[in-house]
Amino acid sequence: MIVSEFSCGGVVLDGKKVLLVQVKNMKGKKIWTFPKGHIEAGETPRQAALREVLEETGYRASIIYPMIRVHYAFTLQGNYIKKMVQWYLMKKLGRIGKHDASEIIAIRWVSLPKAHELVQYPSDIRLLDMLMSSMHIRRKEEEMPEDSENTQLLREHGAKE
Repeated sequence: MIVSEFSCGGVVLDGKKVLLVQVKNMKGKKIWTFPKGHIEAGETPRQAALREVLEETGYRASIIYPMIRVHYAFTLQGNYIKKMVQWYLMKKLGRIGKHDASEIIAIRWVSLPKAHELVQYPSDIRLLDMLMSSMHIRRKEEEMPEDSENTQLLREHGAKE
């Protein structure tokens, strides 16, 4: 049987940090991803995304703008699931509760480069690539030279220590 599903989710920012949730995937493996879920009767996609972020993380957020709509498919219990997810970029307003421990193992605020290392779903990687590009953030944060190298560079450029 072919089943179509539509979900909405949020990529929630607090400055240059993003909110991730840890869940178990269909194979029982723990993975990091973004909060999302199905639309309930009478909800708009925006309302569903905001509700899912709140329920799964305990954080209230506001939508900055719609990001992308992704499509993917998988098989679950003999059914072929065609999934569409509308993602919204959001900003954190504040924490008013706790994460939903029945489906969320943990939540975590991380830098965008760190999130890029943690997420595994292709659509999550795509979301981060888009966001990091728009914010001019590289995947790997460049390491600063050692202090002695910094001192030498300052001397070479005539700066006082």
